[in-house]
Amino acid sequence: MIDRTDYYAAKLAYETDASDVYAALGAEDGIVIIDVRSDEAWAQGRVAGATHMHYSEIADRAPAEIPAGSAVVVYCWSPGCNAGAKGALEFAKLGYAVREMIGGFEYWVREGYPVEDADGVHRRPVDPLIGIARIRSRA
Repeated sequence: MIDRTDYYAAKLAYETDASDVYAALGAEDGIVIIDVRSDEAWAQGRVAGATHMHYSEIADRAPAEIPAGSAVVVYCWSPGCNAGAKGALEFAKLGYAVREMIGGFEYWVREGYPVEDADGVHRRPVDPLIGIARIRSRA
């Protein structure tokens, strides 16, 4: 039986969330953010500064485009999407230190972080339920 401490430590080693990714970007930790969604989803909007690499392309593209040793964060659409896990698995097979951004693009948008699309970079309004939860969880 796995110890709960080991389980949660491992979970945090393999997952991250939108607020931690945003903080890491602000700290210039050198993380590479990969959007593993479809071309259509990418065109609708994405994490500002992310690279688009559908999870089915990672094995072929990542070694040429993402420097070895990079800390990689992958995301898909939402908690109801497993493309992020598929993408994380592909990066892990290649030996990258990879984590999945839980909540995906949906929670990135709901938390009001920068979104990029054909019109440039902008922020959408913070979802009041998410904003209140974040403020309370940091207190």
